[in-house]
Amino acid sequence: MAIIDLVKWSGSPNLLAWKFPSEELSTWTQLVVNESQEAYLVRGGVYEGPFGAGRHTLSTENLPGLRTLIGIPFGGKSPFTAEVWYVNRVTNLDVRWGTPDSIQLQDPKYGVMVPVRAFGQYGVRITEPKKFLLKLVGTLPGFDADTLSDYFRGVFITRIKTEIANAITRAGVSILEINTQLDMLSEALKTSLSAEMAEYGVGLAQFNIHSINVPEDDPAVKTLKAALAKRAEMGIIGFTYQQERSFNVMETAAGNEGAAGTLMGAGIGVGAGFGMAPAIGQGFAQMAQHVQQPVSPPPAPQSPPPATSAPSGAAPSAGIGAAERIRLLKELAELKAAGILSDSEIESEKQKILAS
Repeated sequence: MAIIDLVKWSGSPNLLAWKFPSEELSTWTQLVVNESQEAYLVRGGVYEGPFGAGRHTLSTENLPGLRTLIGIPFGGKSPFTAEVWYVNRVTNLDVRWGTPDSIQLQDPKYGVMVPVRAFGQYGVRITEPKKFLLKLVGTLPGFDADTLSDYFRGVFITRIKTEIANAITRAGVSILEINTQLDMLSEALKTSLSAEMAEYGVGLAQFNIHSINVPEDDPAVKTLKAALAKRAEMGIIGFTYQQERSFNVMETAAGNEGAAGTLMGAGIGVGAGFGMAPAIGQGFAQMAQHVQQPVSPPPAPQSPPPATSAPSGAAPSAGIGAAERIRLLKELAELKAAGILSDSEIESEKQKILAS
């Protein structure tokens, strides 16, 4: 092969390291290095350099190992074979990463196992080119950001799983709410991964988590989201889970035959219209219990007690019966549904009826 007079970078800009395709050099070969690069000569497994930005003439002054090659036939100049490696020190900010499969984590808030996926990107810069060439590049013809990402994928995924699990545990938030912690998680992962990458001469300029999400078609995710939707619905309507359970029990009882079922059925509309007020629920339970009690035989007739006159000025009881309360509450429910009364007016009237 012909001896190369000029060596300069002609590799792709996305490469982190690139080897010049020819090894036929001489002590008059010119080596050109750009501002964002460093170059090394590798001969017999020994790295000579670095050669910084500028134009370099390869000679025994900058390549001490070549002194024994100088021969008279070449007029003090000798050809030799060596690899020329360029290292690109420009920061690459568009290295993308993602979990290849879902991470199984237990939601600390709801206790269910949920599959979690994470995606993002990071930026790298070669900080120690010689260490990078020795430990990562080796004998490859080139080394780009994708190769670097493949190499560190195992380390990244392990650390990402650990940090996400720790963050969820520390914050006590649901996996569905973890996206509020992305900045904190990104910074923690950058600190953790920087030390690992520094061992190979690579600096981590930035590390970002763009998304932590869950597969929508996973059964556990569907169950969790259905439960959250139900809780939100109950919060909007205005009753708790325990009150909803009481409502379901009463609705079942209302479907049964008999006096207790009829009485319970009369109360379902009121409960649905007014958010299952505890006082109404208790009243229905007491009335149902009263109706279901066995009827005792009437007592034997006794002599009528002596007539007594009511104290002057005594007034009859002002309270109203349960049936009347139910009727009034039903009317309030209709007024609320029609939008005639405001929520505050409905609440005020409801309290008056329940207190009567």
